[in-house]
Amino acid sequence: MAGYSQKVFSVKYPSQADIKVFVVKYESQCDLIVYKVDYVNQAEGNAGLWSFVSYDSQADKKIFFVDYESQCELKIFFVKYKSQAGWVDTSKKHLMF
Repeated sequence: MAGYSQKVFSVKYPSQADIKVFVVKYESQCDLIVYKVDYVNQAEGNAGLWSFVSYDSQADKKIFFVDYESQCELKIFFVKYKSQAGWVDTSKKHLMF
């Protein structure tokens, strides 16, 4: 695989996370549009295709979901279709590398 995969693990505490994430209500508010893939091998590249893994050791990025937008480094929005996923604010792309 050439790119960076997007295997993510949701941690319990902010101190364990590589990045703090906030889920916005509307697509227009987000930095990254995320689609949850069914299989790990579908989570390729840095394009918002995420696979949530069972163990932190399997993850490329450990994320923590914050309660307030002001606490986050990255705002995401979940979508139903794979084709919708991608970066809205490409200046934040480095956060998922």
